[in-house]
Amino acid sequence: MLSRSSGRRRTRRSTAVAAVLAAAAAGGLVQPAHAGDGTHPGQPLQHGIQQLVDTPGGPPGVIAVLGRGDRTEVYRAGAGDLGTGRPPRTTDHMRLASVSKAYSGAVALRLVDQGRLRLDTTIGERLPALPAAWCDVTLRQLLQHTSGLPDFSGSAAFRQILGTDPHHVFDSRKLLDFVAGKPLLFPAGARYQYSNSDNIAVALMAEAATGRRYEDLLQQLVYQPLHLRQTSLPQGFRLPRPSLHGYAVDPPAPPEDVTELLGSSGVWASGAVVATPDDLTAFIRGYAGGGLLSPHTRKQQLTFVPGGASEPAGPGDNAAGLAVFRYTTRCGVLYGHTGNTAGYTQLAAATLDGRRTLTFSVTTQVSKSTEPALLARLRAVQEDFACALLRP
Repeated sequence: MLSRSSGRRRTRRSTAVAAVLAAAAAGGLVQPAHAGDGTHPGQPLQHGIQQLVDTPGGPPGVIAVLGRGDRTEVYRAGAGDLGTGRPPRTTDHMRLASVSKAYSGAVALRLVDQGRLRLDTTIGERLPALPAAWCDVTLRQLLQHTSGLPDFSGSAAFRQILGTDPHHVFDSRKLLDFVAGKPLLFPAGARYQYSNSDNIAVALMAEAATGRRYEDLLQQLVYQPLHLRQTSLPQGFRLPRPSLHGYAVDPPAPPEDVTELLGSSGVWASGAVVATPDDLTAFIRGYAGGGLLSPHTRKQQLTFVPGGASEPAGPGDNAAGLAVFRYTTRCGVLYGHTGNTAGYTQLAAATLDGRRTLTFSVTTQVSKSTEPALLARLRAVQEDFACALLRP
């Protein structure tokens, strides 16, 4: 027989898994990170993240990194590990969730630059084994979430497996089999709808075009040119150490550590990248800042669908480009991606020249389907950080 406390833990773990599935179906001190950075007062920003931590149901920890040229400012509140009480650190590994879609976008767009893929390459050309109903969907539509592909993470069979065994090891390259019997949700290109299936198909197209594993393409086309040494795409549930711990928060019960609740094989190219805040800053500087792409491909990337929001929505008004989102705030515009999963909610954004960057990580899952009020507060604080970043 389960004890009352173990029964509560099992219920809360099930709730955390359910929150991940619901989100998928919906779509301290100012302290420098590196030697040579000076402290910065930033009291309104510090107050904003402390309020997030102090909010009932809010995250146990927050770390936000502002980059202006060679200058870095790190803001933190709460704990990166409630067990020890230590603060979040820029060298902590964390789950990037759907920010991973920007990484698969980077791979695909670099292959476009190399002539190995085209933006009008279709699923039928590169992945003929996928359903014939999907054959005319293009790489461009996948990257912009206008494909109409049904979302595998919303399928009943997938959700049942994950709900029963959160550490289940999926064959990542067969995740689309969960929806292979379904037609497109709408004619390809007709409208925007966020789907985790899109980036699985993107990675499979990249593999088909090159004959190389997606993991190797990430290493060659993204990690190496951007000098990302603390970024990985795990298949299992373990996080590299040190790690920023993620929590399920359900007051009045204390937060439960869900850092390693879920395996990564069930999200793969749509959500499995793990990185530190330092590496995430370096990635978004190079990716949103255009360092990885030719001017022609970048022009295509920066063609936006108004109202296309990342999941969760980023600060300000959102619009969807090719594996990048435009966030138009009251103070100016940033480009990047967001994501959430059990224990984590992420924002990574930068200016078009890459000289100003913002990464914002909180240690609980915040989504429009489960925490709409907290998400609104989070977006408001993120916009305050965007304004501080964009201020002349």
